[in-house]
Amino acid sequence: MSVLAKIVAAKRAEIAAGLPSPASGSAPAHTPIDVVARLTRSRSGGAPLRLVTEIKFKSPSAGPLSRALSAGERAVAYAEAGATMISVLCDRPFFDGSYADLAEARGALRARGLDVPLLAKEFVIDPSQLVCAAAHGADAVLLIVRLIDQATLTALVSRTRELGLEPLVEVINDAELAMALEANARLIGVNARDLDTLEMDAARAGRIVAAIPKGRVALHLSGVRDEAAVAEVSRGRADAALLGEALMRQEEPRPLLRRLVQAADQQ
Repeated sequence: MSVLAKIVAAKRAEIAAGLPSPASGSAPAHTPIDVVARLTRSRSGGAPLRLVTEIKFKSPSAGPLSRALSAGERAVAYAEAGATMISVLCDRPFFDGSYADLAEARGALRARGLDVPLLAKEFVIDPSQLVCAAAHGADAVLLIVRLIDQATLTALVSRTRELGLEPLVEVINDAELAMALEANARLIGVNARDLDTLEMDAARAGRIVAAIPKGRVALHLSGVRDEAAVAEVSRGRADAALLGEALMRQEEPRPLLRRLVQAADQQ
């Protein structure tokens, strides 16, 4: 059984057991931020690549990552250093995340007056997960095409928007991109990592990102670790790029993130 299949099996059991409700006062009332507007990169105005940072405390490919900062502290650090959006892992067994981390990040940002959107990064197979993400302070929710069929994807995209959130639809190949377009996804992310094999293929990701039509927000997901990688992605079609493990290996991520933001600004 692949890692992805194991994750989905665990997710079905988790949903059957009942998803968590926010603890009293843990997730401040929140009007979702317009993520499409925040991530759209205006080529005519010379806007820089948008950078999406990530809070995840471990992964199947990287193992344990830094816990020097809590989810709330790391969210504040990312926001202060220039992140356009922050992704929060909500899966416990494989990524050591939770919906509580999402609520904590939202509360910490709100307390500092930092208006940065949050992406609930989860393996969504059921609408109840969307409701849970909204209740814990999300602005956007990840939908991975690999996990579901066309009808389910279209229904989940619609339900996400009904909740006031924006779906970020993740694909890895031409067939999945076609499914995302059929579902009317406005945010489309291309993962450079194959979730079945965990292998990276930046060339494939770049080709699929380049195929995303105008009028959709294109994101390059995974594999962006340094200034050179930011510069390379900046020169292409992408509106935004996800920065994951490189920042999560930093006990204090602000210096590295500021350098990466500067690298994006210089393109």
